[in-house]
Amino acid sequence: MARFSGERLERVKASTQFRDGKFHNASNVRPVMKGNTLAITREFFFGGKRRVPQSPLPIESPLEMWAKPSASNLRITWLGHSTMLLESGNVRVLTDPVFGNRVSPVSFAGPKRFHPVPATIAQLPKLDAILVSHDHLDHLCAPSIRELAQLHVPFVTSLGVGLHLERLGVDPALVTELDWWEEHELPGGILKFSAVPAQHFSGRGLTDRNTTLWSSWVIQTDHHKLFFSGDTGFHDGFADIRAKFGGFDVTMLEIGAWHPAWGDIHLGPENALRAFQMLGGGTMLPVHWGTFDLGLHPWDEPAETLLALAEPAGARILTPMLGRPFEPAHVDGPNPWWRAVRAATAANAPALAAAS
Repeated sequence: MARFSGERLERVKASTQFRDGKFHNASNVRPVMKGNTLAITREFFFGGKRRVPQSPLPIESPLEMWAKPSASNLRITWLGHSTMLLESGNVRVLTDPVFGNRVSPVSFAGPKRFHPVPATIAQLPKLDAILVSHDHLDHLCAPSIRELAQLHVPFVTSLGVGLHLERLGVDPALVTELDWWEEHELPGGILKFSAVPAQHFSGRGLTDRNTTLWSSWVIQTDHHKLFFSGDTGFHDGFADIRAKFGGFDVTMLEIGAWHPAWGDIHLGPENALRAFQMLGGGTMLPVHWGTFDLGLHPWDEPAETLLALAEPAGARILTPMLGRPFEPAHVDGPNPWWRAVRAATAANAPALAAAS
């Protein structure tokens, strides 16, 4: 508790999720690895090549499209992992900005990006707010936050996470921290954020586990209502979120970095589809895959599995290419762009084998 002081300390202590010096999930689920931890750890560090794409991923530059207004008033650009530019009317929100080359506390080791970032921070259009769902390294990237701090844009985040942002140079006056079920409306009423329950954990090192809160998010503008999962496992609270907010224009749910060993704290494709249905269906945009090797599955397996499950369920899934701005109202269905990467790898396999 020594890390917090003043009003932040009082708010943390008053949170119903905080007790015994830590934040807790509503279900008391803990981030404990299940199964043979030695075998799982060995696979994590020494797993097969399929976890990393062996051919370049297709990337598009969004700059030309960003310079034009959207026709439907809702446009989304997936920049990789959980980083998205959301454009609703004249409002722009950046989520979980990770523009760094690695998700690691050091620059020379750790999971490395599969693909270049489709646009740099300097190339982003004018932002109205930046949302940071929780403090994990693949959602709160220190070099990215340092650069974004120079834009003097409001940041919205979970309770306690503001301390990380301030240490990275963000003006404290621009930081708003929310507990679950709290909301924050930007001046003028053009944009509102609501923090809602998630089932996950927090921490950026060995000594700060669960000292800050983690959240999913509802983002509302004059035109649209969006759901952004951040990181979460499956929980009954999705029904409560639907009851309070109704359905969503687009529901963004994490599908990657999943394994049964930690299945309580990440969704994976099957539980993402269940959560999507509990949240009211509509249009789902899968995120948190295709950029970093953070799981034990082949890099493209989450998306392929999701499409296989979604088709018989009749679920509307959109899988845009990295960097391509798209308007959900103008897209008919998924674009399985990763299959071309897999085909290119298969075509090059004989040459690669001969060279080795």
